[in-house]
Amino acid sequence: MFFTRSTLTRLPLLIAATAMVSACGILPGGGSSPATSSPRPSAQAAPRISNNQSVRACYAELGQAKVNFTPIPDQYFGGGCSQVASVRLSDIGLDRNADFQRALQVSNLGPVKCELANNFAGWAQFGVARAARHIFGSDLERIETMGSYSCRNIAGSARLSQHAHANAIDVSAFILADGRRISVADGWNGSRQEREFLKVIHSSACKRFATVLSPDYNAAHRDHLHLDMSGKGYCR
Repeated sequence: MFFTRSTLTRLPLLIAATAMVSACGILPGGGSSPATSSPRPSAQAAPRISNNQSVRACYAELGQAKVNFTPIPDQYFGGGCSQVASVRLSDIGLDRNADFQRALQVSNLGPVKCELANNFAGWAQFGVARAARHIFGSDLERIETMGSYSCRNIAGSARLSQHAHANAIDVSAFILADGRRISVADGWNGSRQEREFLKVIHSSACKRFATVLSPDYNAAHRDHLHLDMSGKGYCR
C-alpha cells in the first residue's frame, strides 16, 4: 500500500488496516560496512504502525514531497535492534521545477525511519537531481544503495550501528537517464565531472543529515556515502 498526497486524508484508517502486516550510524572513531544482515529473531507479536502526532506529520511531509511510501509496523528485535516509526520508500517524485515526469527510483533500500526518509527525499530531489542535471546535463534516474536496516554493531565496536535502528542509509551509486553510472567507489577520485558531482552532493548531504561519512572518513566507506540522523552534524 503506497501513500501519496491523495491518500493522506485517510491515513488513520489505512494505518489501522495495515497494522497487522509486518515489515553505519557511526559516531566519529568507528567504522562500518554496508547493511546486509537480516533482523535478529524474537520480534514482538502483533506490531503496530506508529501513529503519534510527529509521525503523522512526517507522513504528510512525505506525501507533499511526492514520495510513494508504505508505513511499516514497529518492531523490536533481540539485541536492542528496532524498526520504529519506519517506512519503505517506493519512488521519489523529482523537484517541481523539473520539465519531465519520470519518478526517481531507489534500489535495495529497506525500512528507514520516517524522518530519515523525509531528509533523503529532499536531498535526492533538490541536491542530487539538480547537481546531475547541472554537471552532467542528464536527469537522475536511480539512486543505488547498499541498504538501510541491519541489526549489527559499528565495526570494531560494541555499540549498535544506527543501521540497527533503521536510521541510516548507505548510498553507492547514481544512474543517469543517458545510461551513465557514477559510483562512489570509482568516482570519488575519478574524472573531474565525477569528483565535482560527488563533492557537491556530499556537501548538500551535510546540510540535511546529522552524520555524513564518505571515502575521506576511513577505508570502510571507500565505496559509499553513509547518511544518518544521529549526532550533531558530523560531516567527513
